[in-house]
Amino acid sequence: MPVPWEALIPFGLMTSMFAAAGTLFNVSKRLQNQGKPVRYGLDPWDEMMMERDQRLTGHKRGQKSDPVPPDGFATSSAWYTESAI
Repeated sequence: MPVPWEALIPFGLMTSMFAAAGTLFNVSKRLQNQGKPVRYGLDPWDEMMMERDQRLTGHKRGQKSDPVPPDGFATSSAWYTESAI
């Protein structure tokens, strides 16, 4: 039974295109997260800490070792912007 060698070229192209697309997607997600892996299964605590990091550093994945917060950090809380019920 002959082997269909002509089918290997499209198979190779499809495989390489899927691999390239997956790799580029992974690289773009890591660049958006400052080189860190993507976070999955976030709970409210994680979201709250990400908002705090956003206010401290300007990026939701950024962290800061300086114990002194920047000016305006005390008044940039989300509590002031919520509507009272």
